[in-house]
Amino acid sequence: MKAARLFLVGSVVLLLGGCQRPAARHSEWSAFGGGPGNTHYSSLAQINRSNVKRLQVAWTFDTGDGSPGSEMECNPIVVDGKLYATTPKANVIALDAATGKLLWRFNPWAGQPFQLLYRNVRSRGVTYWAQGNDRRIFSAARQYLYSLDAATGKPIADFGNGGRIDLRDDLGRETKDWVTMTSPGIIYKNLLIVGSSVSETLPAALGDIRAYDARTGKLRWSFHTIPHAGEVGYQTWPADAWKFSGAANDWSGFALDAKRGLLFVPTGSAAYDFYGANRPGDNLFASSLIALKAETGERVWHFQTVRHDIWDRDLPTPPSLVTVSREGRQIDAVAQPTKSGFVFVFDRETGKPLFPIEYRKYPPSDLSGEIAAETQPLPLAPPPFARQLLTADMITQRTPDAHREALARFGKLRSNGQFVPASVQGTIIFPGFDGGAEWGGPAFDPETHMLYVNSNEMAWVLRMVEQKPLPGRASGKSIYLRECAACHKANRQGAPPDVPALTGLGDQFAEADVMALVSQGSGRMPSFARLGEDGIRAVVGYVLRGENGNAQVKTSSALEMKYMSDGYNRFLDKDGYPAIQPPWGTLTCIYLDTGKFAWQIPLGEYPELAAQGLKDTGTENYGGPVVTAGGLLFIAATDYDNKIRAFDKATGRLLWEAALPNAGNATPATYEANGRQFVVIAAGGGKTHRKSAVQPSSVAVYVAFALPE
Repeated sequence: MKAARLFLVGSVVLLLGGCQRPAARHSEWSAFGGGPGNTHYSSLAQINRSNVKRLQVAWTFDTGDGSPGSEMECNPIVVDGKLYATTPKANVIALDAATGKLLWRFNPWAGQPFQLLYRNVRSRGVTYWAQGNDRRIFSAARQYLYSLDAATGKPIADFGNGGRIDLRDDLGRETKDWVTMTSPGIIYKNLLIVGSSVSETLPAALGDIRAYDARTGKLRWSFHTIPHAGEVGYQTWPADAWKFSGAANDWSGFALDAKRGLLFVPTGSAAYDFYGANRPGDNLFASSLIALKAETGERVWHFQTVRHDIWDRDLPTPPSLVTVSREGRQIDAVAQPTKSGFVFVFDRETGKPLFPIEYRKYPPSDLSGEIAAETQPLPLAPPPFARQLLTADMITQRTPDAHREALARFGKLRSNGQFVPASVQGTIIFPGFDGGAEWGGPAFDPETHMLYVNSNEMAWVLRMVEQKPLPGRASGKSIYLRECAACHKANRQGAPPDVPALTGLGDQFAEADVMALVSQGSGRMPSFARLGEDGIRAVVGYVLRGENGNAQVKTSSALEMKYMSDGYNRFLDKDGYPAIQPPWGTLTCIYLDTGKFAWQIPLGEYPELAAQGLKDTGTENYGGPVVTAGGLLFIAATDYDNKIRAFDKATGRLLWEAALPNAGNATPATYEANGRQFVVIAAGGGKTHRKSAVQPSSVAVYVAFALPE
C-alpha cells in the first residue's frame, strides 16, 4: 500500500496520544451506522494495532439468494447477542452473533407472483425498537414496511394492515408510482421515522418525511419536502408543485440527537434529476440538510447545498453528529459530506456554519426552458476531498492508445468543474453521479475529532437528448426509443450495473412479470402506468420479442420532459478502466477542529493492473468505514479487489487485509459477543461494471472476523 499523504493539523499528535476515551463501552451495534448519531464509531479495543494482523474468519453465513449482478449493501445491527440483517432479495435474517447460526428468516415474497420485481432489492439494513418485552425489527421490501417480532421474525399482526404498511399511502396525493426504502428508518421514543426511495424521473412520488407509531403503524406526522401553500419554501417552486412534481426525498437515512430531540434529514434532488424546466426556482427542500423536531416534524433550520439541482447532487449519506473544539469550547455539530467532495459543518442547534461558505456564480443553461441557479454554496474549509476539475493533462496515461482515444473524446466534451449545466454536447460531471462521498457515509472519532470519508474519483458524462412528442398512436419501438433508450440504450444493452441490459429478458421472465415491472417501476426506473395498458404491452412486446405493433398511448403534458439524459455514463477508456489518471478512489482523514487534512490515501486497486506494476490506483468504492478505540479504521467497499482492510486511524498505514468471497460493497459492523470482538461485513458485490471484468459473482455471504480464541 502506498504511504499516506500526511498533513499538519496543529495539535493532533497530542490529541491522538493523550485524549481520554469515552467512558461508555459499547458491545452492540444497535442501529444503522452504529447508532443514531451515525458516527460509525465503537469504543471496543480488544482488536487493536498490536494484534489486528492475527484476525481470522470466525464464521460465515451464505444468504443463498445472491445472483449475478445482485447487491448486498446491508450494515447489520447487533442487539442482545443477535445479528439482524437483510439479503439481496430483501429477506430479513437473524443470526447468533457469536456463531453465525441462523435463528430465523423472513421472506416477504412467500407465495407472491412477479418474481422479476424482487430479483434484487437494494436494502442497507433494518431498524430495532423495544419497549419492555415488545421487541421489533422494521424492514422494507418494495412498497411495504414490515414490523417483525425480533424473537421469531413473524409479522406483528396489529401493526398497520396485518403487519405492514404501504409506503405509497399518507403522501397527500394518490400515487401508484414506485415508493420504497433503501435505507432503514430511525427510532425516536415510540416513533419510527422513515424516508423513501422514489423514481428519479417523472412521474415520481413525493419525498415526504414521515413518522409512524412504532406499535400501531399509525401516521403521527409528515414533513413536506415539496412545500404546500403557506409553508416555508413554497415560493421556491411553481404554484402547487407538490401536486405534480416529486422526489426531494431522503433515501440515505437520518442522524438523531435524541437528547435535543433533533432529527437531521439529508435530501436528494427533485425529479427529473437533470432537467428542471417544469420546476423553476431554487426548489427548497430538495438537496438540503434539514433539522426537524423529532417529536413533531417541525422545521428548526435548514441549509440547501445545491439550488435547483440539475446534476443529481443528492446528499448521499446521513450526516455524522460530531464535536468540534473552538477557542477552548466544545461545540456539538453536524458534518454532512456531499457527492461533490465537500464537508459542510454546522452547529447542531442553530445551523450556523462552523467554516465559511462562499456563494459562487455559475453559467446559465443553454437548454431550452431550463433556468439554472445563478449561484451555488461551497464551503471554504475543509478543502474538497475529491478533485473538482477534469483537465486534459489529467487524462489516463495507462497506455498510449488509451490516452489518445480518451483525450480525443474528452476534447469533444464540456469540462469546466462543478455546477456547469448539462448540454447536448455532453458535460463532464466530476466527481461523478456516485460521488465523491456515497451512501456508505463517514466515520467520526470522538477521541480525536477526526472525520474519515471514502470517496470515488470517477468522471461521468451528462449528455442531454431532445425528446420528440409521441403521436396518439405509436409503435412499440418508438415508445421504447423515447421512454427507455435514454437509460437502456437503443440497442437495449444498458449500462450495467446501474442500468441492466434488456436483451434476453424474454428467456428469463414471463411477460406478466415484465408488464408489472414497467407499470410499477423500480428504483431509478419510474412507473410507466401513464402509457396505459396498450402502450405498456406494445413496448414490452418490442423488448421481449422485437414486435412492433401500434398502440394508443396516453401522455401527460405536465410530466413530459423536453430533454432527457442519454443514461448514466462513466467516462471510461477503451478497455473499461477510468479514463482519468489515478487515484480512482480515496480515503481521507479530516481534523474537524481546524478543517485540515491529517492524511489521504488511495483506496483499492485492480488486481490485473497491480500485477502489471500499476498498484494503489484506488477504485470506485461503496460502503463506509468504521473507526474504533483500538486505533483502527476498518473498511471494505472497494470494487474488483474483494478485500476488507484495517488501517492505523492516526496515519493511514495499512495494518491488515483479507480477501472476501465477493466485493464488500457495504459498511462493516463491530460488536462484542461472548467476550469476543467481531468485525462483520456483507460480501455481496453488485457494483462491478468494467466491460473487461469477469462475470459478476452470485455469492452473497456475511463474513465475521475475530482474534483466535
